[in-house]
Amino acid sequence: MKNNLFYKVFGTYLVITLVAMVVVGVYATRQIKARLMERIEGDLTSYAQMINLNSSESEIEHTIERLSTLSNARITLIDSKGVVLADSSGKPSGMDNHLNRPEIQEARVRGKGRSVRLSKTLGVDTLYLAFPKREGPEIRGYIRLARPLVEVRQSARNINILILQSFLIVGVLSLLIAFVFTSRLVSPIQEMEQFTKRLRGGEDPGSLMIGSSDETGRLARNINYMVAELKERIRLADEEKGKLESVFSSMEDGILVLDTEGRIETTNDTAQRIFNLSFEEIVGKTPIETFRNIHLQQALDHFKKTGMTLSREIVLGEQDLTVLDVTLSSVQGLAPGEEKTMIVLRDVTRLKRLERVRADFVANVTHEIKTPLTAILGFIETLREGAIDEKETAKGFLETIQKHAERLNRLVDDLLVISDAELGEMSFLFESVSLEGIVENVLPVIEPGASKKGIHIENDMPGDLPPIRGDRDRLHQIVLNVLDNAVKFTPEAGTISIQGIDGKDGTVSVKITDTGVGIPKVEIPRLGERFYRVDKTRSRELGGTGLGLSIVKHLMTAHGGRMEIESQLGKGTTVSLIFPVFHEDTIA
Repeated sequence: MKNNLFYKVFGTYLVITLVAMVVVGVYATRQIKARLMERIEGDLTSYAQMINLNSSESEIEHTIERLSTLSNARITLIDSKGVVLADSSGKPSGMDNHLNRPEIQEARVRGKGRSVRLSKTLGVDTLYLAFPKREGPEIRGYIRLARPLVEVRQSARNINILILQSFLIVGVLSLLIAFVFTSRLVSPIQEMEQFTKRLRGGEDPGSLMIGSSDETGRLARNINYMVAELKERIRLADEEKGKLESVFSSMEDGILVLDTEGRIETTNDTAQRIFNLSFEEIVGKTPIETFRNIHLQQALDHFKKTGMTLSREIVLGEQDLTVLDVTLSSVQGLAPGEEKTMIVLRDVTRLKRLERVRADFVANVTHEIKTPLTAILGFIETLREGAIDEKETAKGFLETIQKHAERLNRLVDDLLVISDAELGEMSFLFESVSLEGIVENVLPVIEPGASKKGIHIENDMPGDLPPIRGDRDRLHQIVLNVLDNAVKFTPEAGTISIQGIDGKDGTVSVKITDTGVGIPKVEIPRLGERFYRVDKTRSRELGGTGLGLSIVKHLMTAHGGRMEIESQLGKGTTVSLIFPVFHEDTIA
C-alpha cells in the first residue's frame, strides 16, 4: 500500500486538509481569546477608574462588595506597603502581602499593572488589573480588580466546538473532492502501469485509450508512439534474426561465436554435425573444453595475440579423420570491451580425399600407361638393333608387344566407359531383363579360366526371380567384371557361389561369394575408386587395370542399384549386386 500512488496523493491531500483545519482552529481560538481579553480588560479598566476617581479609601472599604457586584469583578484594596486593606472575596487578615505581585509592581512603575495567572484563592485562571491610588505624587495604595476567565474559557470551548463541526463538514466535502480528484489523476497512471506491465511480460498491450488533453494524455500518446516504434523495430530485428538463423542453419560451413571470455556463445547445425555434439554440449564452454583439440586452441591463442584474421588447417579424430579449414576473425561493429570472435569451420575432408584420389589417378594412369609403353618401346628398339632377323625371337617380341598393346587398349576402353558414365553420355537400352539369363550368358566366358585353376562355380540362381529394368550388355559387363575378379583372387581348388535373392522389399540381388584371399576391412570403403588395388603387384600380374569395380559401381548407379561388399581377410569376399524390381507399368 505504501507504494500505491493513489494512497500517496490522497494521503497528501488528507494531511494538508488536517493541517489547515488545525492551523485555522488554533488561530481562530487565539483571536477570539484575545478579543475577549481586550473587552474584559477594557471593562475592568473603566470600573477601576470610576472607583479610583469617585471614592475614598474608607468609602471603598464599606462599599467594596457592592462595587464588586456592580463590576462583576473581585476588588482588592491594598496600601502602599502591600498590605491588603479590604477584599470583596475574603478576609484581608488571612491574605499574604501583595506588594510583590506582578500587577502591583507593574502598576507602581507604569501606572497600570496587568497579569494573568491561576488564582490560589479562586483556583482558576484570572485576569488581574492594578492601578495606583495617589495623593499628589505619592502612591498611597492600590486598587486591584480581578475577573476569572471562565467566560473566556467557555467561549473558546464553544467556538472550538463550532469550528470542529464546521471543519468536519468542510473536511468531509474536501476529502470527497480530493478522492475524486486523486482517482481521476491516478487512474490514467495506473492504466499506463498495467499497459507497460503487459508489454514487459511479452504480451500485445494494444493501445492506451486516454483522451485527456493534459500532460497525462500527451504522455499516453507518446507511449503509444514509442510502443509502435518498438514493435516495428522488434519485427525488423526478428526478421533479421530469422534471416541470420536461416543463413546459419543452411550454411555448409560450421560457425562458432565466442564471447569476450572466450566461451562459445552460439553455433549452427553444421558445426554440431562436424563435432557430433548437441547445442547444449557446445554452448557455454571454451573450445578446448568442448573439442579437446590442441591445434584449434593454438590457432585461437595466436589470433588473440595478433588480432589478425587467421586461417589454419586442423585434423579431428584418430581413425575416421576429419580435415577442417578453420578461419578465425573478429565480429565487426561491436563496442570496445564487447569484442567477439567468429570461427568458421569448413569440412574439406571430401576435397582432400578427392585431391588424393586425383593424385592417385594421375599417378596410376601414368604408371599403367608407362609400363606397357616402356616394354613396347624396349622390344621395338631391340628388334631394330637386329633381333628382327631372328625369326623365333622376333615372334616372341611381337607377341609381347601385342599383349601390352591389348592391355593399353583395355585400359583406354575402361577409362572411356567410366568417363561416359560420369558425364552421363553413356547410352543405355533399358528393357525387362532376367538376372538368371545374364548369369547363364556370363558363365561360359568365366568357366575356362576357372577350370584352369580348379575352381568350382556353384550357380544357385532361381528361375522365378522378378525381372529388373536394365541394359542387357551393361548388366553382362557388371556380372562379368565381378566374376572375373572372383576367379583372379581365388586360389586353386577354391569355390565361387552365385546366389539370387528376392528381397521382398522391392529389390532383387545377386550375391557372388568366393573363398579367395579376402580384403582388409579398412580397404573396403576404397574399393570402386579408379585404379585402386588392394594388392597392386598381384593385380597387375593377373592383367587387371584397377578399373573393374569402378566400372561396376558406376553402372550399378545408372541402373538405380548399388554394390555392397563384405569380406574377411583369408576367408573370402561377398559382392552383392542389388537392383530395384521392374514393374510392367514402369515408364522408361
